Amino acid sequence: MSAVRVEWRAVLNQLRSEINSQPAIAQRFTFAGQRRVPAWDPRATPALVQLNAINSAMFAGIGRSPVPVLLPFDTAAYLEAEASGTRHAAVSRHQAGFRPVDLFHAGPSGYDAVFSLDPGAGDGLPSRTFARPVEVQITGSVLVYDLADPLSGKGEPVKALASQFPDMRRFIREGYVRYAFTRFGVPYVVSIQCLDSAPRARRLACREAYPIAERFLKALRIAGGQPARPRFDVSSEVAERPATPSPDFSYRPSGDIIANSGARRRGGRADLVAYSQIRFPLENAPARVSSQQFTRRKSGESRGTYQGVYPWRDNFCEARSFHVGQCAAGFGHQGQDIRPAPCPPNSSAGKACHPRKQAVVAVRDGVVIRSLKQQAATLQINTGTEHIRFRYMHMNPSAMDADGILNGRRVTEGEKIGVVSNYLDFPNGTSYHLHFDVQVFTRDGWIWVNPYTTLIASYERLIRGRGHEIGTEPPAAVAHALPKNVRRHVARQAEGRAN
Repeated sequence: MSAVRVEWRAVLNQLRSEINSQPAIAQRFTFAGQRRVPAWDPRATPALVQLNAINSAMFAGIGRSPVPVLLPFDTAAYLEAEASGTRHAAVSRHQAGFRPVDLFHAGPSGYDAVFSLDPGAGDGLPSRTFARPVEVQITGSVLVYDLADPLSGKGEPVKALASQFPDMRRFIREGYVRYAFTRFGVPYVVSIQCLDSAPRARRLACREAYPIAERFLKALRIAGGQPARPRFDVSSEVAERPATPSPDFSYRPSGDIIANSGARRRGGRADLVAYSQIRFPLENAPARVSSQQFTRRKSGESRGTYQGVYPWRDNFCEARSFHVGQCAAGFGHQGQDIRPAPCPPNSSAGKACHPRKQAVVAVRDGVVIRSLKQQAATLQINTGTEHIRFRYMHMNPSAMDADGILNGRRVTEGEKIGVVSNYLDFPNGTSYHLHFDVQVFTRDGWIWVNPYTTLIASYERLIRGRGHEIGTEPPAAVAHALPKNVRRHVARQAEGRAN
């Protein structure tokens, strides 16, 4: 990871320009701070302190962001309306037609926000076939994950926005149309999930998303943020692993997917990074990480503890139609499929250990990103050393709605957020399993990475035992698998070294 340096002097100049559009309002802001205090001291930037105090009523915790918060919100116009006695006018009036924010989350790494535009809202927009509100996400981050990414940095300029955002790139990646730009030294990405095809009532076409994203971008103004102490070290830490070996947990190496199961028959993505030290996403062990798309018969893994729980096998980059830049073919499975173990042999647990009874839990303290009826729940983590997301899929949307697993819900590590289910657009749409994936923030926005190693480390902590990677047997075990005459030769060599 790398940390960026924010150009706060330019931020204050831009804020002054925006506030001066309403001369009567400009008097409420103080731009001359104390010069003898560090730049990160609030006394050095009183105008930002005042701005945060005003806008925190709509964007809670906005002052926690160490980067300038850009939002489609006109603070000066809002304050002018308040001064004229129309304080309770619809907020969307000052947000280019976008509804009040669905989610705003700021922390030590930056901020994330989600806004929606209703069908028919927004003057001057072309008509749309898509009949639902369109969600627009924006992220600004002081931390950037520097991935080995062959697709990074690509895109095309947007002529309509070139004067406002000279370095802007527009590109379609991993199911989103994205607008990436740098402002005040900070990387920002605005994105809308879309289907790059003909418009449909239930699937937003990317070309329908273009004018909405451009409307959003043209309306961006400084809404808050506060300088923080400079960061000099954002080096990675080593995930904790138990020292005691597990008697049965074994796993195949990262990237070793089932033969010929990858998109275009390409292989998996070997990735030895544990992207975060998390709690395992199922409440109880044993559990199995394996393909739910390709059968056990094809994989040759029909035996093992609890009817094939072990060894685990990577299934990131298996053949799917989803774009994934980290996969060799450019598309594939975006995460890992996790199955609760079936009832142990001769168990008296009965239906109590059926997969649909297995609890799914939060892997970290975080904030939920999820709108009503959506089948995916995302857990957002924003700390001084991480800006990362964990997504859960196939739980029942109605149950999550009823349990309040919705935008802005704060959960604690280990808290139950649902149960394993089989929902994929409709009940019984897939087998009973949990899809779990990881996204990190890059200069191209949120990118899927292989969570396999992360899950291995979290499972070891759950079972309090260190797993064994297939193919890393000790030399003695390998020697016994050799022919008898070769074993004798190896033994004589060992005796010679001992003497």
